[in-house]
Amino acid sequence: MIEIRAGVELPARREDIELHTADGLTLVGELSLPQDRDPVATIVALHPLPTAGGFMDSHIIRKAAARLPALADLAVLRFNFRGVSSPRGTSDGEFGDGIEERHDLAAAMDFVASRHLPHPWLLGWSFGTEVVLKYGREHPIDGAILLSPPLHRATTREVAAWSGDARRLVAVIPELDDYLRPAAAAERFAAVPEIELIPVAGGKHLWVGEAQTKRVLTEIVARLNPAALPLPETF
Repeated sequence: MIEIRAGVELPARREDIELHTADGLTLVGELSLPQDRDPVATIVALHPLPTAGGFMDSHIIRKAAARLPALADLAVLRFNFRGVSSPRGTSDGEFGDGIEERHDLAAAMDFVASRHLPHPWLLGWSFGTEVVLKYGREHPIDGAILLSPPLHRATTREVAAWSGDARRLVAVIPELDDYLRPAAAAERFAAVPEIELIPVAGGKHLWVGEAQTKRVLTEIVARLNPAALPLPETF
């Protein structure tokens, strides 16, 4: 019996993978699957801003891959955007300011299709939410979860385009966010009445600490496999 905290990595089938973009780049990543079962749904994780240190090991994404295959029967695909390095390696190319990353998302979704991974959801965190909002509607997804969306790059028109879309859109907004707090988020997303806005009391942009990590992972599992809740604290 182990306590599930911080750096704990639970059993899973983990595979180093490569993604190949339409503009000729190779991106490095990892696919994590339940150890002895098929996944019931799939997370495609898009990490925070590369120029501010975001990468596939940014802690919420790393912990989702470390825990959710075992705890919630979810597949987790995470990768480095173009030009980004991590212990897994370095993806080709250079930072595309949220524009060229359109190809990175497309390559990830091609991989999901090639592996027949079920019920894909996009999980964007900070900069990753911009890529989701700008280009997520181009792909066959069940929905998208936005963690700490700053709404710096996604235009008003790109946000409004989600109105009327059948795919679920969920935004988890920290009360103490550095860029977009709950009241402002309600205004900025007003054009999308279908969105689920989840304000998190005491939450911060980086979701530091086990309590905030567990809250975020719980919100993810509540959409992708609610039967797995509540998430256990030991394994």
